Order: sequence, then structure tokens, then C-alpha cells
Amino acid sequence: MNIYGKMIKLRALELEDMEYLREIINDPEIESLVGGWSFPVSKKEQEDWYYKIYNDKRNLRFAIETKEDRIIGMADLRNLDWKNKSASHGLKIGNKDYRGKGYGTDVVMTIMRYAFNELGLNRLECYILDYNIASQKLYLEKCGWKLEGRRRKSIYKNNKFHDQLIAGILKEEYEELLLKTNYWGE
Repeated sequence: MNIYGKMIKLRALELEDMEYLREIINDPEIESLVGGWSFPVSKKEQEDWYYKIYNDKRNLRFAIETKEDRIIGMADLRNLDWKNKSASHGLKIGNKDYRGKGYGTDVVMTIMRYAFNELGLNRLECYILDYNIASQKLYLEKCGWKLEGRRRKSIYKNNKFHDQLIAGILKEEYEELLLKTNYWGE
């Protein structure tokens, strides 16, 4: 099953997507904007990762495609906690031509609709590096997420420690956002 937004579609990752994802992971500009340990990834490592995650139902990963079926990035719902109805979320738009044009907003809105309405989740969270202003604007300004906390100097990037912001949104806040913005036109 594919999940459709206004501008994008989220679909299951396929083995043939691994080369594109490897390019994203190996892009220093993109990797400088996300937490975690960044290191070069080989074709074999990328394929091994794919087989490892293939049947993992606690971590859902999606290819982001335009309506014209062009892959432009990946999104996920990680650490799905079915008891507490929560998950973490992240996304990467790998193709620079698609940044700053509403695709990220559509991905987040589509993920929220799927998580809250289809999966029955109550809470989503994400982690944003303190210097990633584009992601802060996306989540905190455009998509209604709330700043919930800060993990001080928890990420080492570019020879310096950085804070990691914790943002979250509840299902009720998503519903309020929809009433205010009528994003889906319903």
C-alpha cells in the first residue's frame, strides 16, 4: 500500500533504492544536518541494512517519491511503541531541487495523518540539531509540533558538540492544526 500526500507518495523501500539512499548517507551536507554517527557506507553495507530492516515492524521506512514517481528522499517512523501509541519520525530530502518547495511539509503532514489515523498512534517525536534551522521551521512552525526539550551537547558534529532539540506532536494537536489550516481540504 502506498501512502499519498498532496505532492508526494510514501512507498515501501525496495532493494533498488539502496544506491540512492547510499548517496544521501554519503553526502556530507545532508549528513551534517542529522544526528547520529556519520561514516562512509559501502554498497554491501547498504544492502545488508536493507535486509536487516526488511521485516522490522517496529521501524517503518519509506521512500519519498514525487507524483511523477521520482525518488527524492526517505522518511520513517521508528521505535514504534504500540503499548504507549508513540513513535519517532525523521526524513531526508536528498535532492536539493526539492528542498524549500513544500515537499518536506507534505511528507510530515502525510506521516502524521498515517500515524494518527491509520496506525492509531497518539504521539510523534523527532530530534533536530540546534543549527538545523530548516527542520526547526518545518516541524515547529509549519507543522504544529511543540518544542519539548533539549539534549544539551549530545551530538558531536563538525568538531563541536551541539544540542539536540526534542519536538513532538499529539494526535489532538494534529487535529487542531487541521481545523486551523484545512491542509487536506476536507
